[in-house]
Amino acid sequence: MTSAIQILVDADACPVKDEIYRVADRHGVAVVIVSNSAFRVPIHPLISRVVVSDAFDAADDYIAERTNARTVVVTSDILLADRCVKAGAAVVASNGKPFTADSIGAAVATRAIMADLRAGMGTENIGGPAPFSKTDRSRFLSSLDEILVRLKRGC
Repeated sequence: MTSAIQILVDADACPVKDEIYRVADRHGVAVVIVSNSAFRVPIHPLISRVVVSDAFDAADDYIAERTNARTVVVTSDILLADRCVKAGAAVVASNGKPFTADSIGAAVATRAIMADLRAGMGTENIGGPAPFSKTDRSRFLSSLDEILVRLKRGC
């Protein structure tokens, strides 16, 4: 018997929770919202919320420990994405960018380089990520839908 598809959301800073709920409902897929603090989620049989401790990486650990090939993880945390990709999950950032076995190494390396630059130069000289846009939201919706279709087909 094949396990059910589920979406695990690294939710504390996730700007696309409403989009996740809509796509998951359309596909009949369970969503688990994982966060360090409690906040409202819709009352729906497919949506559940897990509040973990505020310990460092508690949400990441919870998600990584429950990830498998039938899991979609929504996170912009590159190190969590790396753990989940290695566990076989489909991983997508809130801007719609997928993390894959082919791309995660470069993403981890870039993250390390940027951390080194910030440490050496101070954060005032290094720009952060671009502001979240409507294009990002649209790309995310398309990516999540494509991933769920692929998983439902067993590809």
